[in-house]
Amino acid sequence: MTYCLGIMTRQGLVMASDSRTNAGSDQVNVCPKMHTFLRSGESAFVILTSGNLSLTQSVITLLRDDFASGEGLARAESMYDAARVVGDCVRRVSDLDRDALKKDDFNFNIHLLLGGQVKGEKPNLFLIYPQGNPLSANEDSPYLQIGEVKYGRPILDRGIVFDSTSLEVAGTYALLSLDAAMRSNVTVGPPLEVLLYQKDSLDFDRYRRFAADDPELALIHARWEQALRHAVEELPNVQFFNARPIH
Repeated sequence: MTYCLGIMTRQGLVMASDSRTNAGSDQVNVCPKMHTFLRSGESAFVILTSGNLSLTQSVITLLRDDFASGEGLARAESMYDAARVVGDCVRRVSDLDRDALKKDDFNFNIHLLLGGQVKGEKPNLFLIYPQGNPLSANEDSPYLQIGEVKYGRPILDRGIVFDSTSLEVAGTYALLSLDAAMRSNVTVGPPLEVLLYQKDSLDFDRYRRFAADDPELALIHARWEQALRHAVEELPNVQFFNARPIH
């Protein structure tokens, strides 16, 4: 499994992912799920992947081959164009592999997050479905998730506000969202990758990879748990009356 998320703020984008691809009592595999495509000063794209690793690798390979030859994402004139390019590659891989997968009862089930900016327009964030169609984030719903999403969602719902959440604070929310997923689900795990994209920079220069023993990650985890416990203890006591249940 996996957990990836993208957050859109007025200042830019946060893209974050774990690196665990399989988990069990005797096997843990690690593989990066963050992929960047950059034409410095012209366009900057980040893709996060979830689902069957062989399929997502095929999609990324096709995108990189096209990009290197000046096609595909290299020619996208808007973020919507870029989302359609990624969706087309998903469909190309589906055409190649879907029938063979069906014979062995495997689903073609991959999802991708695309974030970035093309010169002349605002940054944007898209979810690409297995059928290749895109869904865009917006100011009212400024984040998107793929993979094991449920544990990391509540803190984003409570905390992220497009207009007022700074890029740096959004990065902290992303780490806490990943931490919540790791705390409750063994199939999500480090190393964690977090990229902060500053609006109109058209470059990638703010990135961290957090290993399992990263001291800052451990500090954030400990401080957050302590703060949660303290906040609960400071809430007014709920009054329970001396009465039997009615059922």
